[in-house]
Amino acid sequence: MELKNFIKSLSIMHLFLVAGLGIFTVWIVLQINSFNTSTNGQDIFLFIVPVLALLGYFGSQWVFKKMTLNIQLNEQLADKLKKYQSALHIKYALIEVPAFAGLYAYYKTGNALPLVIVICLLAYLFVQRPNKESIIKNVPLTANEKSEIQKT
Repeated sequence: MELKNFIKSLSIMHLFLVAGLGIFTVWIVLQINSFNTSTNGQDIFLFIVPVLALLGYFGSQWVFKKMTLNIQLNEQLADKLKKYQSALHIKYALIEVPAFAGLYAYYKTGNALPLVIVICLLAYLFVQRPNKESIIKNVPLTANEKSEIQKT
């Protein structure tokens, strides 16, 4: 596995996830074309979406940390990177699912709260872009593997 291609493929996957969610968000906003800020407590989505967003945010961090902690120092670099990639996929999914739930809630109710939560989740997903530094920080690597990653 060539490191440069690995990082490039992770970056492209991340870009498509962010762009897809962003485009879908813009499309939904254009479809609704109005905002409702009523918080009368009658809408169940006003309770479900924030809870899902919190579970997605904290769950993505917890699962990612747990999965990367299971990577052993003595494994081959390719195996370490595959496990890191799997952890990233799950992390991104745990962020995107509540975002799509928020978009659905906004589409059904027109309430701005789910939309604001979606925009926050989208911003969080955007800053989770994979790079060499995050690999070095999150994956247990030997000194040789760290220098190999830094050279790419």
